[in-house]
Amino acid sequence: MTDTTHPEPVYVVDSLIAEDIDAYLDTHQHKTMLRFITCGSVDDGKSTLIGRLLYDSKMIFEDQLAALEADSKKVGTQGQGIDFALLVDGLAAEREQGITIDVAYRFFNTEKRKFIVADTPGHEQYTRNMVTGASTADLAVILIDARKGVLTQTRRHSFLAHLIGIRNIVLAVNKMDLVDYSQSRFDEIVADYRAFASSIGIEDFVALPISGYMGDNITTLSDNTPWYAAPAYFGRSLVDHLETVEVDTTRDLAKPFRMPVQWVNRPNLDFRGFAGLIASGSIRPGDAIRVLPSGKTSTVERIVTLDGDLPQAVAGQSVTLTFADEIDCSRGDVIALADNPPQVADQFEASVVWMADHALIPGRAYWLKIGTQMVSATVQAPKYTINVNTMEHCAAKTLELNAIGVAEITTDRPITFEPYADNRALGGFILIDKIGNSTVAAGMLHFSLRRAQNVHWQALDVTREARAEIKNQRPGVLWFTGLSGSGKSTIANLVEKKLHALGKHTFLLDGDNVRHGLNKDLGFTEADRIENIRRVGEVSRLMTDAGLIVLTAFISPFRAERDLARSLTPEGEFFEVFIDTPLDVAEARDVKGLYKKARSGALKNFTGIDSPYEAPENPEIRIDTTKISPADAAELIVAKLLGDYWMPEI
Repeated sequence: MTDTTHPEPVYVVDSLIAEDIDAYLDTHQHKTMLRFITCGSVDDGKSTLIGRLLYDSKMIFEDQLAALEADSKKVGTQGQGIDFALLVDGLAAEREQGITIDVAYRFFNTEKRKFIVADTPGHEQYTRNMVTGASTADLAVILIDARKGVLTQTRRHSFLAHLIGIRNIVLAVNKMDLVDYSQSRFDEIVADYRAFASSIGIEDFVALPISGYMGDNITTLSDNTPWYAAPAYFGRSLVDHLETVEVDTTRDLAKPFRMPVQWVNRPNLDFRGFAGLIASGSIRPGDAIRVLPSGKTSTVERIVTLDGDLPQAVAGQSVTLTFADEIDCSRGDVIALADNPPQVADQFEASVVWMADHALIPGRAYWLKIGTQMVSATVQAPKYTINVNTMEHCAAKTLELNAIGVAEITTDRPITFEPYADNRALGGFILIDKIGNSTVAAGMLHFSLRRAQNVHWQALDVTREARAEIKNQRPGVLWFTGLSGSGKSTIANLVEKKLHALGKHTFLLDGDNVRHGLNKDLGFTEADRIENIRRVGEVSRLMTDAGLIVLTAFISPFRAERDLARSLTPEGEFFEVFIDTPLDVAEARDVKGLYKKARSGALKNFTGIDSPYEAPENPEIRIDTTKISPADAAELIVAKLLGDYWMPEI
């Protein structure tokens, strides 16, 4: 039995370090790297296992060991013994509660390989942190408390690890010392897990009986489990497996060449190269390549690195490529083999793991970052969410914190991609909130939608410029926004009358009028309001294509949706007109009696009362209705437009 009060590390450091330091450093530099995570339910021993690995691989200094021993006596959970979990659980809240909250990354190495391990939380409320840690991992160690067996979080984390594309699964049945190293208990747990694993598509895994605290089967095989050496079992220690398992970069070598361009390297007039990390495959000078999404082709002239040119570059290397021809290539593009390029599309089905405290708002525009590409994207209401306990597909209108769903995503322009199952670099993405700039979701692309390839834009002979010219005007959008009762419709109506009198061809889209027809199927939830504005933005774009000057009068409370409407219009043809009326003034007018209903609770989701209004930050025109009448406001707006380049007199 191992001495738990001060166990001796059993892993022997390579003797080469004492004999030839230069040779040792060279060997160390060329070791392969394995990234893995530990996951499972609360109190399964994830942090203790990592602490043991750090200790046994001699990755802690004497002062750290002294501090660990002192901390173990004060806040440890192992009596007078060393609490290895304290090497990883650094947050005060983690030590107080004895749980992992944040993802903790630790580095250690053995004679054969270097490792980065992520200790991920077991609590369901921190599932998003587990996804973060798993996103770059090659292997997952799923821990199970031998006393408790397969639990809900065991299933959840196994499903997430499989969903994220981790194919190397280690089932570590921990705390075997607390069940007297029972072979039958180990077999029972492995059988239960195998039944679950097969149901979610995990075809194979490695099962080990361990004790993170006692050190059994961690670095060497334990005398306490002699039955584990039988042919029916894996029969190797955890470290032995971690040192020899095939990593993703090895498999990536066999895949077609893909390199997302991260930076255009232009140090002088005589050099232009394209730098990035090779995601898969290999490349040599002279190979024919294709740049996507443009489709331009050339051949590789040089593979440039700081240490000189290379005859070949492979997956996992960061290099700069130069081409034989001057073709357009910039950050966000993907360089691929000319005869085997990835796909390009703008509509997809994807799995989405929601990571924000606020729910997904279907139809709202988010930034989508995939590799080095950044585009604007909208997510539709999910087709279904997945109950990770039962694997049941459940109907849902949105995604809440930690929810996993399948949804359709549309980007504002085509992106280069591959299914996540084939290429994590070109299939994995994150969604970023445009207002707060926070990451709200992680996702995995399944495939492009058929309509993305089958529906094409029809080129027309009569252009928007020709339609505008015959009307003797420049088309554009005047987007009136403000609180209910601010006077948007009144002022917009007066502006249209003045423009009509000047011979301009106009059309006014009013919020109430549109809801009698085009948008009569929409309510007033946040999602419905976003869809309402999206449709109006699309109609406005079509009307400007017809050469018209479009006026819209909508509350349009969210900046993101107003920005989306602006993005649909050519630059210089969108004027945001903020009818700035204080809430108390608008409520005092209450022409339609809506504020009164909202205050009484009869009208839900009313802007300014129980739904927010995000005022424009830099509108083209701002009208303060407490200082100017509607007629004077209309006169001011028309005068400004006539005086600017946007709509000059002809």
